[in-house]
Amino acid sequence: MNTTQLTPLFAAVALSLALTQCGDSSKPQAAAPADAAAPVAGQSAVQDKDSKPDIPKIAVGSKDHTTLVAALKAAEYLDVVSNAGPFTVFAPTNAAFDKLPKGTVETLVKPENKDKLRNILEYHVAVSTFKPEMLRDGMSLGMANGDNIKVSNKDGKIVINDSATIIATVPASNGIVHVVDGVLLPPSK
Repeated sequence: MNTTQLTPLFAAVALSLALTQCGDSSKPQAAAPADAAAPVAGQSAVQDKDSKPDIPKIAVGSKDHTTLVAALKAAEYLDVVSNAGPFTVFAPTNAAFDKLPKGTVETLVKPENKDKLRNILEYHVAVSTFKPEMLRDGMSLGMANGDNIKVSNKDGKIVINDSATIIATVPASNGIVHVVDGVLLPPSK
């Protein structure tokens, strides 16, 4: 066969494949699996026991951050901080949330307050990695919600917005977690 004879043959094969792929709409189609309507899990659902944990996995694995994890889930923000980053997260402990006025957390996790909660959570996230030795007195950091936080050094301790002290630091695969003893509240607008 020469090339002029092959061209119609290839065209016929391609047309046959295309028609086969389209299927016959007069025949009943197989039903979608029962779980097809189930929500698709995002990056936070990836299971990896070999790599260094990402920021949400560190929080989920900490008994001192159950309130933070609940807030991340309520704001649908868990997958965001599971992404590649790099991120710096100032992660308030359960005790830090307990310092807020009674009922604050319960109110914020309600679906109608999702945007407000997300704004507060984004005020705890910087899009970069800031190790403790990089945090200098008087420094201002831009946060994911568009506002800034102020870094101070008081008696050798790093304090954020004069209200939250870094009490521990944990490296993550997608950044760093600074455990803080206070909840950072964005400035009123």
